[in-house]
Amino acid sequence: MTDVDTDTQASVAGNSVLPGVEIVAAIRRVATVAALALLAYMTFTRGTAGTCAGGIGADGGYIDANGDPTDVVPQCISLALEPSPVVIIAVVLTFIVALTLVIRRAQTVPAALRILDRATIVTLAITTVSLVVSLVWFGLLPIRDWSPDGEWGFVFPFPFGSVDLSITPMQASVSG
Repeated sequence: MTDVDTDTQASVAGNSVLPGVEIVAAIRRVATVAALALLAYMTFTRGTAGTCAGGIGADGGYIDANGDPTDVVPQCISLALEPSPVVIIAVVLTFIVALTLVIRRAQTVPAALRILDRATIVTLAITTVSLVVSLVWFGLLPIRDWSPDGEWGFVFPFPFGSVDLSITPMQASVSG
C-alpha cells in the first residue's frame, strides 16, 4: 500500500489532521490577540484636560489667574490624549516579523510555535505598557501650573500616546 492510499484511508476514517494546522491556529491566535490588544489600546488611551488662566469676575469682567480684574481675555489650554500611530505600527510589524521568521527560520513545528508565542507576548507587552505609560504620564502633566505669561513646557508621552495641545482665548458664556 502506498503512502497516498494510507493518507486517504486515514482521512476517510477521520483520523487525519491537516499538516501545519497547529501553525495556522497559532497564527490565528497571534492575529486575534493583536487585534483585541489594539482595540483595547485604542479604546482606553483617551483623556482630556484643560484649564484657563483666569475667568470671569462677579461684575462680568475678566479676571487674571491671580483674581485681579483685567481687560485681556484669559487664555485657556486644552490637552487631548489619543492613541499613538507608533504603537499601532509596532504591533503590526511584530506580527509581520513573526510570520517572516516562521517562514525563513523555523525548521520544526515547535520552533514555529515558539516564534508565534513570543510574538503574542511582545504584542501584549507593547500595548499594555503603552496604555499604562500614556495614561499615567498624561495624568501627571502639570496642566494646573500652566500660565500663558510664564515659561512652560510639557513633555508628552511619545511614543506611547499622542497628545493634541490647543491654546485659545476663553469663551465667555452668557447665561440667563
